[in-house]
Amino acid sequence: MKKILLLAGDFVEDYEVMVPFQMLQMAGYEVHAVCPGKKPGDTVKTAIHDFEGDQTYSEKRGHNFVINYDFDQVNSADYAGLVVPGGRAPEYLRLNARLLEIVREFNAAKKPIAAVCHGPQILVSAGVLKGCACTAYPAVKPDVVDAGATWTDANETFTNAVVDGNLVTAPAWPAHPAWMAAFIRMLGGTISV
Repeated sequence: MKKILLLAGDFVEDYEVMVPFQMLQMAGYEVHAVCPGKKPGDTVKTAIHDFEGDQTYSEKRGHNFVINYDFDQVNSADYAGLVVPGGRAPEYLRLNARLLEIVREFNAAKKPIAAVCHGPQILVSAGVLKGCACTAYPAVKPDVVDAGATWTDANETFTNAVVDGNLVTAPAWPAHPAWMAAFIRMLGGTISV
């Protein structure tokens, strides 16, 4: 069974952590959800972001998401791919030096990396976007461009994903079908979407 590493933290976007976690398990992968400073059995609080006609997303308190693996035990060589959800968590997770090192290790090994919404903020801080095409939540565009990446608009409905090499990015949770399908294909899985 292939193992997938999923990065989480308090106020990670609810759908962007729970849905990929469950989808990947359903597809037969063992998913290790980790958070710096938290141990297996600890929880992170999630935030629900929605698109309700305002100039930006609205934010509401979500669920508690259970961490199931110890961040301090992560060895990137043990994993086939990496998932980086969005929400508020990337703002501060990118300050963790070991977390950035893990992202760099996945990228150096050309292992699939899936990032959504604000998740690319972590990729920016890890320095892995230079020369790549990617997308993210529109407010992250300046960070992505300043990191040397080519910004690619998904579309107005936020339902497309962008694939470039070992990287698949998406603007928000409405892109889950395209984003996760591309990621699973990168992992060598078969999917009919």
